[in-house]
Amino acid sequence: MSLEPPAKFFVNSGLVSSPTDIYNLLRPLLKQTVSYRYFRGAGLISFGTGWVERIVVDRPEVSTFFTPLSICLNIDSFEHLEFETRPDQLIVYTLVQGDERITVEFAPVGRTTADEPEQQRFAFPASSDYVQMELSTLDGGDSSEAAGEGQEGS
Repeated sequence: MSLEPPAKFFVNSGLVSSPTDIYNLLRPLLKQTVSYRYFRGAGLISFGTGWVERIVVDRPEVSTFFTPLSICLNIDSFEHLEFETRPDQLIVYTLVQGDERITVEFAPVGRTTADEPEQQRFAFPASSDYVQMELSTLDGGDSSEAAGEGQEGS
């Protein structure tokens, strides 16, 4: 008989602190539009809607950031993740660090509530025949990175 405890399991809700578990729970958010709310203590500090560009682990030089255009989640920025399943079967993720927490949820198109902004579609000016956009990267190389990059050893 083994003395090692069996792996934990969760059904529809739970609290996880293992970086591997946090990564696996957050992975469905990659390349998705999400809404986020940032709390410090009991107060709502900020909120918005953005696109999850990257999820990283074991990369202390990479910051976690939330902007309307891009979100990068570094699992090492948080103590633990709390998750629960809503009645509509979507998951609410709460990333916790001290007295600060970020609540993240999928933001399906067309969903609106009074406390949450609806993501707006970019509108072209009616007075012009075209819009010119220039895209570039800082290093001139490929800007796409694998989601689990830096996860080796975990």
